[in-house]
Amino acid sequence: MVTGEKAYLNLCEKVLEHGSRKDDRTNTGTLSIFGHQMRFNLSEGFPLITTKRVPFRLIASELLWFIKGDTNIKYLLEQNNNIWNEWAFKKWVESEAYHGPDMTDFGNRSQTDTPFKKVYEEQMEKFKSNILSDDTFAMEFGDLGSVYGSQWRAWKTSKGQTIDQLQDVIDAIKRNPDSRRHIVTAWNPEDVPTNMALPPCHTMFQFYVADGKLSCQLYQRSGDIFLGIPFNIASYALLTHLVAQVCQLEVGEFIHTLGDAHIYTNHLEQVKTQLSRQPKQLPTLKLNPAKTSIFDFEMEDLELVNYEPHPPIKGPVAV
Repeated sequence: MVTGEKAYLNLCEKVLEHGSRKDDRTNTGTLSIFGHQMRFNLSEGFPLITTKRVPFRLIASELLWFIKGDTNIKYLLEQNNNIWNEWAFKKWVESEAYHGPDMTDFGNRSQTDTPFKKVYEEQMEKFKSNILSDDTFAMEFGDLGSVYGSQWRAWKTSKGQTIDQLQDVIDAIKRNPDSRRHIVTAWNPEDVPTNMALPPCHTMFQFYVADGKLSCQLYQRSGDIFLGIPFNIASYALLTHLVAQVCQLEVGEFIHTLGDAHIYTNHLEQVKTQLSRQPKQLPTLKLNPAKTSIFDFEMEDLELVNYEPHPPIKGPVAV
């Protein structure tokens, strides 16, 4: 069985060769397959893709944002993390409160229309400044609704109560490691159509303990292979390391199960460039050993050692 970064590159090749042409929500178009699984042995190194540079700082700050139960991009912007901006920005430019230039289809237009790109960047900077400086504006336009942080930490029940799934699963691993119920889900059928900026792509994950090692399997309903999946691999590998430490376990495997795995048609050349490169040695993750609660980790407690990837490859985000 192929594991590690080669498993990811094999997925890229498989979709390029056998993917079906499909339309999608963003009107970009994709090559897509349905049903795929990759495995990563976390003892062999931290699975941050090396055939292009992937920004660990963004992955780590986003995961800490989820763990905190936060759903407002203000925290991310304070960490200089812009990866969720487009969805909040879309909420603003489509609202009655927005009175600036037309931002229709800004995700695609900003990639192909040079004059428009300048206007878009000016409006985005204005938006980010407002989020950081105006608490009322941030509350109205910075919050993304019941996305991952909310579902993980404050799942709302039909009785009006909340469930902290992440705390509960950590407690369960410590209390009964052999249980088959170590599951956290982000897919809430009631919230998906009405209260989420983007329905969760990584819908549920399950932990498994054997021989003193913690493994994690993620089911992801939809995966953007070029931009998103390298982030998802590293994010859930990091989550597994964090949970393992606070549960006093070693790390085992991260298993990534995908539903609709796709390459956007405006990423095809980028993927081919990536496939022309040889993988390098994986880096090592070091955690602050003094941290015993997952909720106490901050960016300075996470260190990535010996990450020497190929140069980055840019590609537009489909919004």
